[in-house]
Amino acid sequence: MQRSAPRLSRILACAAVPVMLVAAGCSSGSDSGDKGSGSGAQASASATPKATQSTKTVEPAKFAKLPEICKALSTKTVEGLVPKVKNKKGTEAASSDAGSRGGCSWNGLEDKGTKGSQYRWLDVSFYRYESDATLGSGQERAADNYAKELAKVQATAGAKKLRTTQASGVGDQADTVTYELRKTDEDFRYASVVARTGNVVILLSYNGAGYAGADTPSEKSIQDGALKAAKEAVASVAAANK
Repeated sequence: MQRSAPRLSRILACAAVPVMLVAAGCSSGSDSGDKGSGSGAQASASATPKATQSTKTVEPAKFAKLPEICKALSTKTVEGLVPKVKNKKGTEAASSDAGSRGGCSWNGLEDKGTKGSQYRWLDVSFYRYESDATLGSGQERAADNYAKELAKVQATAGAKKLRTTQASGVGDQADTVTYELRKTDEDFRYASVVARTGNVVILLSYNGAGYAGADTPSEKSIQDGALKAAKEAVASVAAANK
């Protein structure tokens, strides 16, 4: 059967356009066109679920920056805890992101002649967390990592007489972990304070030992020294963000 001229023209026109366009506009079997094919395409488009953007909001991070790490503890505090300190300014730890983490340490050996020598080590580390819509607020993230850091200290290999006590008045939350550790044939006494203030976690460790017959420092002296330094470190965060 011969096709009419208008219908033949339509077929040739459809053959010249891309396949995707043919499916959309050239599938009609009549010369006048099938209005149903257009409405079908619209129905298909409306059935496609629209992408929705997350509207979750989180609390802003409380602190925007860290203090100058080695100045977080005053020279007076350092000298009081570390007699004969080698470097009063402290030795700053290398950091790939000084705005989010940093550490500093001090050590010294006080020679008491025939009474032996006293060694002390003090170090402090800061970790700051930003708020993130997918990870939570800076405060929530800091609280999660606070628990992880505390668990690490409590799992110190070789620790003896390990004891954890809550430290009141040190930031939003804090715990002190005291223990003994045998190193270099000497008994060392340790006190580690894990504290959180807002979105910042602070780890402070203070330890000491007696050499050449000197007594091992008492647990109280080491714990009191660690808490004193930890309170000062916490206060330095707020001071840096005024």
